[in-house]
Amino acid sequence: MIRAIATALCLSLASIATADTQIPNSRAEIALGFAPLVKQATPAVVNIYAKRVVAVRESPFQGDPFFQNLFREFGTTRPKVQNSLGSGVILSSDGIIVSNYHVVGMATDIRVVLNDRREFTADVLLSDQANDLAILQLNSTEEMPFLPLRDSDNVAVGELVLAIGNPFGVGQTVSSGIVSGLARSGTAAGAGQGYFIQTDAPINPGNSGGALIDVNGDLIGINTRILTRSGGSNGIGFAIPANLVAEFVQQARAGNRQFEKPWAGAVGQSVDADIADSLGLDRPGGIVISALHAASPYRAAGIRSGDVILSVDGQPVTNGAEMVFRMAVAGIGSVAKIGGLIDGKHQVVEVDLIAPPDSPARNQATTGRKSAIPGMVLSNINPAVVVQFGLPLLSQGVVVEDPGDIGARAGLRVGDILLEVDGRATPDVAAVTKALDAAKNRLSMGVQRGARRVVMRFRL
Repeated sequence: MIRAIATALCLSLASIATADTQIPNSRAEIALGFAPLVKQATPAVVNIYAKRVVAVRESPFQGDPFFQNLFREFGTTRPKVQNSLGSGVILSSDGIIVSNYHVVGMATDIRVVLNDRREFTADVLLSDQANDLAILQLNSTEEMPFLPLRDSDNVAVGELVLAIGNPFGVGQTVSSGIVSGLARSGTAAGAGQGYFIQTDAPINPGNSGGALIDVNGDLIGINTRILTRSGGSNGIGFAIPANLVAEFVQQARAGNRQFEKPWAGAVGQSVDADIADSLGLDRPGGIVISALHAASPYRAAGIRSGDVILSVDGQPVTNGAEMVFRMAVAGIGSVAKIGGLIDGKHQVVEVDLIAPPDSPARNQATTGRKSAIPGMVLSNINPAVVVQFGLPLLSQGVVVEDPGDIGARAGLRVGDILLEVDGRATPDVAAVTKALDAAKNRLSMGVQRGARRVVMRFRL
């Protein structure tokens, strides 16, 4: 028996030694190692070195445990060069690269180093802080190695994956793991929002923007964040799905400088067990609509407050982040099939995916010298303004786009909504500017800031 096992082991080792190097296509082949897969994929994963100029405030109270918080705005500012290190993935032979916004966002100088040590400069074509993605173009006419994008909706929990990047600046590194979860939202640390693929493949600082690939060498996601208490990898990492990356690339090639996603014009909440029971659903899931804008395409399709959205294009949604992700992947100009409990019946309706309407007109204006608060930039609120400044969906009136020097010193902020001036309602820009021009000696302003409403009083 022992002799038979030894003979089989020798034959196995001999076959390994004589076999041609190829991508593993079965569980048995995967057990032999990932070397062929790594050899194929790593040329398309790059290191990115970015420089940006930031304003740093110099304060004599810096480092003081008590006074530094009291005097945060005290002191002068000076420009400082800030360096960042991350990774990126080449997605096409003409040098289109995807990385994270937090790696290259606002950078003034970007240097890309390939696996074979060639170096190139690159320009940012499109970036979006909310989704933590950026698309770059290499400044080179050479043909580049690249990774193909896989349909990330077909990714399954338990799949073997490799994470490739440049952790801690030590050089290109490969780590292995599995897909630990899908449809993760609101769990990653940092600025990134939305919908993630979770993996236990170790991801550390510097891996950001690197590749998460499957056993065929296809890109399923861009490594972006980790869930950690220590700052190091605890085996819970997150990647932005490839389907969203594909939409970013498409918009970048179309000439967009900012990412545009469809506007639902609706707000709602996840359906928990209590809500499901009250609606007669057999299980929790979906989003119950609580409010709709008058211009919402969902309203135009016949959806009303109290209806429940269960799926977008056949994919289930359980919260707002998933719904926004599904709409973003579909893209503006497409028609989404929205399934749910609509008008008391399970049905599917078609919804035109549109950009937030920039109407009625903003009528942007800057207050003049005779105004009580000169130099303030104001606009009428419409759906596009609501999205731009993150205002509550049903906001109306006038928004402060820029408070100006005097307005800022008086306590006004970007995104404040002006409701009234000296007791008079201000439904539009013309009413605000007229009231500010007429103000004498004293001034009061009703302001909405987020969910709070306050009255600000000034002596002129």
